[in-house]
Amino acid sequence: MKIGIIGLGLIGGSLGLCLKSTKIISAVYGCDISRENEKEALRLGLVHEILSLEQMKQSCDAIFLAIPVEAIIETLQKLSDCRSETTIIDLGSTKFKILQNCPPQIRRNFIAAHPMAGTENSGPQAAFKELLNGAVVVICDDHGADEVHIKRAVEIFSFAGMKIVFMDAKSHDHHVALISHLPHAISYSLVNSVLKEENRRNIINLAGGSFSGMSRIAKSSPQMWVDIFKQNRTNLLGAIDAFKNELDLCVGMIRDERWDELEAWMYEARKLRDII
Repeated sequence: MKIGIIGLGLIGGSLGLCLKSTKIISAVYGCDISRENEKEALRLGLVHEILSLEQMKQSCDAIFLAIPVEAIIETLQKLSDCRSETTIIDLGSTKFKILQNCPPQIRRNFIAAHPMAGTENSGPQAAFKELLNGAVVVICDDHGADEVHIKRAVEIFSFAGMKIVFMDAKSHDHHVALISHLPHAISYSLVNSVLKEENRRNIINLAGGSFSGMSRIAKSSPQMWVDIFKQNRTNLLGAIDAFKNELDLCVGMIRDERWDELEAWMYEARKLRDII
């Protein structure tokens, strides 16, 4: 099987490294909007060869879109003349708008997937072979795709060591707004509030594990996350409102010195330890 990967950053590069070592893949091709990323991907051995989008459409059995979610919608239009036997798999963090904008002539080819994996780093140099191994990948609204493409996607993800979950796109976007997108909004807000109140020296001297942990994801690509926030705007605003309600509750307990209630509230949050 020949694989094409559009976007050679953290996710695309890690996928390339992983698939190069599997028995079912004979060749991994890549392309990126950045020529420097393409050169770096070749140097690091993330892909076997660089091909153009048009060459991928002719040569590849499956094409992965590992690019920002707005770019996924644009690229799907360019893939609308793909052969019926070519599987197209997007790896974006939102699903509903991408599916809405998939050209009807390739809807049967299209698998909308979201690997629940990543780091705050970006670019080909951030890729590593083990990133996807053991991670969950969510496949959304698979009823719109032909069985042959579903089976091919499942086979590739399984060989990459991923755990597959099926979900409808609206539910996916609601859940990830709370569990994935909200933490990024909080992290960016936390870091900006600290930068406005503290100087560099104090941050370096006093940043312990809590600040470092919570601020880590604010190092993520702004371009990627603006696109995600844009596509999942309504769900994210709802998630932010839910968070603000809890923060207001915390403020009220501290202001009114309701320490027993505050402790019980904190213990309630510790239940997460039984889940993850």
